Formats: sequence, structure tokens, C-alpha cells
Amino acid sequence: MSPGGAGCTNGLLLTVGWLLLAGLQSACGMNVTAAQDPGLAREGEGEGEGENEGEEETESESEAENEAQPVPEEDVSNTTIVKEVEFGMCTVTCGVGIREVILTNGCPGGESKCIVRVEECRGPVDCGWGRPVSESLESVRLACIHTSPVNRFKYMWKLLRPDQQPIILANDSAILEVHREVHPLVFECITLDNNEIIASIKFTVYTTSELQMKRSNRPDTDAVLVFVLTIGVIICIFVIFILIFIIINWGAVKSFWGEKASTTEIQSELSSTRYKDSTSLDQSPTEIPGNEDDALSEWNE
Repeated sequence: MSPGGAGCTNGLLLTVGWLLLAGLQSACGMNVTAAQDPGLAREGEGEGEGENEGEEETESESEAENEAQPVPEEDVSNTTIVKEVEFGMCTVTCGVGIREVILTNGCPGGESKCIVRVEECRGPVDCGWGRPVSESLESVRLACIHTSPVNRFKYMWKLLRPDQQPIILANDSAILEVHREVHPLVFECITLDNNEIIASIKFTVYTTSELQMKRSNRPDTDAVLVFVLTIGVIICIFVIFILIFIIINWGAVKSFWGEKASTTEIQSELSSTRYKDSTSLDQSPTEIPGNEDDALSEWNE
């Protein structure tokens, strides 16, 4: 072989060797990539799952937040009924009493008003001068300002004296019985609730002679009032019976009043005719002298 042919064969061999090496490298690279792909795929899947889990967590958190949000106030106000309350009048003008708490909106059964409860109310402390519960010529019974239960309060009785300190009595009950003395006495009762003065009232206990004098000077209005009331009741009963009788016998009453009306008309007609006759009789004598004068005048001629 010639040197030129040997060089060509060597070049071809080198070229084939390079091609084989390139093919082997490419095959090894493909295997390596194939070996590495599962890991990469797993990593990709892990990343995808992490992203999906993150999205699911955010969605669950948003749902929890939506569930945790309170109901708007407008919905609550629409579902609830506003209750309006007003207070009744106190049973007393001073001291301690009770009053009613009335509900004007939201009553059961569609009622316009309903009583919810009864509570305590208080007025001014000073109740001024009071009247005895009962009295006679020998003794008087006085009562303090209180409500039930009576044992809830404490009572302090005082005997008031002019220009002197009052005397505190030993009686601590709500009722005090006093015997009349030769001179008038003034008592005061103070009602305490938890050491707080809630009412005070005063009484004057007159002597027996003063009481008798007042009773004698007092007009006997009770007897007059009873008499007037009795007469009024009797008159009312009489009028009621008359109305009932007229209603029951309305036909007879109507005919009776018709007959009476006809008789009155006849009497009025008779009276009118009599009046006319009397006037005609009164006028006839005045006409006769005129006729006589005419006759005399003709005779003279």
C-alpha cells in the first residue's frame, strides 16, 4: 500500500472512533438524565403538592375567617325586638311606696301594654303631719310610714318638746299607742332603712277636752250627707221605675197622651168660639144707637 492510502485509512479510523465515542457519550448522557429524571419528577411533584397544599390551607383559612365573622348588626337588629319600658305612678307622695313597671312594646299575645314587675319607689322624706290610725277619748294609735314587710325597717319614736331636746322613746315598732294627757303632745316617727332616713311623720295628740270641743264644733255633715244621698237614691229609683213602666205600657201611654191632646184641642176651639161670640155681643149694642140716630134724622126731615 502506498503511504497516501495508509493515511486515508488512518483518518477514517479516527473519524469512526470519534463518532463511536460521541455516540457512547450521548448514550451515557441519556442514561444519566433518565436516572436523574425520577428525582427531578419527584421534586417537581413535591413542589406541585406543596403549592396545592398551600392553596388548600389558604382556602381553609379564608373559609374559617368567613365563618368566624360576626353577623352584621343590621341582621341582629332585624331579628330582635326592641323593648320599651315605662314606669307607673308611685303609690305614695312621700316616704316609700311601690310602682308598676309597664312594657309598651314586645308584650306577649299582641297586647299593647303589660306589667313586667312591681318595684319600690321613694318620694320626699318629710311627710308632714299625719292622722291617727284610731282614737278614742282615752287613747290614740299612731302608725309610722312603712311598706311590707314591716320588719324590714327600723323605727324611732320621738316626743317633741318646745325649746328642748326631743325624748327618744323605747318603742321601736311601727305602731305606737299613746294615752291622752292633760296637755297636748307632739310625736314624730322616723323610718330607717339600712340606717338611712326614708320617711318622717309627725302627730299631735290632743287632750280629752280639746277633742270633745272639736267634735262639738264640727258641723254634723255626716248626717246631712247621708240624708242627701238617701233622697237622691230614692229619686233615682223612682225615675227608673217610671221609665220601665212607660216602656212596658207604651201603647196605653201613647193613647192616653193622644186623648189628652185631642181634649186640649177641643177646649182651645171652644174657648176661641166663645171669645168670638163675646166679641160679637160686645159690638152689637154699639151698632143700635147709630140706627136710632138715622131714624130720628129722617123723622125730623
